[in-house]
Amino acid sequence: MFEGWDSFYLLIGGAAGALIGLLFVVATLTGNVGREQAMRGAQIYMTPTVFHFAVVLVTSALTAVPHLPQEAAAVAVAVLATLGLAYGLNVCWMLRTKRVTPEAPHWTDFWCYGVWPTTAYLAMLAAAWTLQMRETWAPDALGAVVIALLLLGIRNAWDLVTWLAPTAKEAEARRAPPT
Repeated sequence: MFEGWDSFYLLIGGAAGALIGLLFVVATLTGNVGREQAMRGAQIYMTPTVFHFAVVLVTSALTAVPHLPQEAAAVAVAVLATLGLAYGLNVCWMLRTKRVTPEAPHWTDFWCYGVWPTTAYLAMLAAAWTLQMRETWAPDALGAVVIALLLLGIRNAWDLVTWLAPTAKEAEARRAPPT
């Protein structure tokens, strides 16, 4: 089923795992932000990004399981896609109905944290269906979705870092005694 894809998924899965670790480092930047604001931001921005990387990692691991029947892989991918779809829709809802930060979310947040991941998980569900139907191009479709999720996760992680680093420095400067 995934013959010839082992190097691809080893590289993609390794990248996702490393990026999850780096997001834990990024989380330390929230130390100077108020706890309530950090928790709301993590719920809508940080956790979904970690989730997308984890889906890439788990999908990559699935392709390496020896003797895994194609039907079982298709079901596992469909479950991941369904969870991701629900998660993406929840993020869309939260960005449209909740006050995330003291200032309104940037217009790209709804698209990059909500709509595009939701679309990627719809595509992943379709790729799971093609795996189930034993289409010859099914691994190509799944590979494209995994790359899309990884790139989207990288974009969102970059967005988090570029927002959190200046915010943390500003909060630290406000708390520092005047010189």
